[in-house]
Amino acid sequence: MPKQALKAARGELRRGSRELAFDARRNAGNARASFRVLVLSALVAALMGVAGWAFLAALRLATDAREAHLWLFGLLPLVNLATAWLYRNHGLRAQRGNNLVIDSTITGTPIHGRMALLTFACSTATHLAGGSAGREGAAVQMGGTIASNVATVFRVEGHDRRDLMMAGISAAFGAAFGTPLAGAFFGMEMCFVGKLDYSAALYCLTGSFIGNAVSRALGSPFAFQTISRVPPMDPSVLAVVIGAAVAFGLAARLFTFCIRTVKRLYARFFVNYLAAAGASGILLVLLFLGLGLHRYGGLSEWMVPAAFEGKTTLLDPVLKLVMTALTVGAGFQGGEVTPLFGIGASLGGWIGSVTLGDPSLMAALGMVGVFGAALNVPITTIMLGIDMFGASAGAYFVIVGFIGYLIAGHHAVYPAQRIVTPKRRSLKEDTALTVEGAYERHRQELEEMIDE
Repeated sequence: MPKQALKAARGELRRGSRELAFDARRNAGNARASFRVLVLSALVAALMGVAGWAFLAALRLATDAREAHLWLFGLLPLVNLATAWLYRNHGLRAQRGNNLVIDSTITGTPIHGRMALLTFACSTATHLAGGSAGREGAAVQMGGTIASNVATVFRVEGHDRRDLMMAGISAAFGAAFGTPLAGAFFGMEMCFVGKLDYSAALYCLTGSFIGNAVSRALGSPFAFQTISRVPPMDPSVLAVVIGAAVAFGLAARLFTFCIRTVKRLYARFFVNYLAAAGASGILLVLLFLGLGLHRYGGLSEWMVPAAFEGKTTLLDPVLKLVMTALTVGAGFQGGEVTPLFGIGASLGGWIGSVTLGDPSLMAALGMVGVFGAALNVPITTIMLGIDMFGASAGAYFVIVGFIGYLIAGHHAVYPAQRIVTPKRRSLKEDTALTVEGAYERHRQELEEMIDE
């Protein structure tokens, strides 16, 4: 009996030693692979920091020139004609913009290097001519392009490539907006609805903080507003915040609906894509200059400080939304985030002035709330609020982030997002669809109900 026990013990020890050796080899392999991706994430972030600084500098020059010479708005038709022709004939798949970055992240499809050059040049031209667009779209496309090409050069494939792509997205956000914490979560959250990819957390944090640091070191200026007073969460304030969060979600939903509608209308009424580009540019010139709406062109960065000072009206977010939908929906390059900041801040500032007598808190909540609802990124919304305004209003950012996210439904400015966890039980059939696929499913259901 003792001999049998001793034999069994020896067998267990040998088995245990083999398992430990196997785990040690596997962990060493994982550590080598992780360190390699981490180093490449830092490289991508540094490159994106330089690209982000150059892009922001170009936007500042373009904005200053346009504000000094309003006649530059007259270039809108030419800019859109050139943009449409370049992307149609030389853009490969770059016309899909951030949706191509999402697909590349998930499927591993490589992105040609010319995408970064096209979006840099055409986005700058859009702002020079006064198109109402942002900077996030171009930044993310540059970050995705850099990450994809670095992955190709260093033969990074599979899950490692996916992590590197997410790091590139995070680096782009951190470099463009000066918000490294939000940028880290944006990379983990952008590609999905209802999922935060924690496996890429280390790389996204590295990418966002390095991208932000390099951009700042080169001279990119980032200035944030302050909340004058954060009121205690009593029932009256909570009711106002919840009501405002619903309004922010609806505004985000209206924003995506308007962009989709503009795209559909131009496709319906113009067979020739150049005719559509020219007509859309002429319409924008008439609105910006003919109706004196030039203040709503470009980034319209005046809207945010004005909102915090209580100097915006309900008309401001409406006009900015309309001009952005007409610009982005017509095919101009740029992005949606900065316009969303202006729309949300001005709407929130107006609500705060009417209800609380102090616009700053609601302007901050609207600024991040409309953004988060339109992009389906509730965790990024919370982190963006903390990055920009500190943690004192953190509870309010949580409320606005998740209520706006739920109200917006399965709508977003990025149709390629994959729905992992539906927002409501009634939408469970959208699981595994893209946002675009979910929209088409809902549209077909509505048409069937009408036919009945």
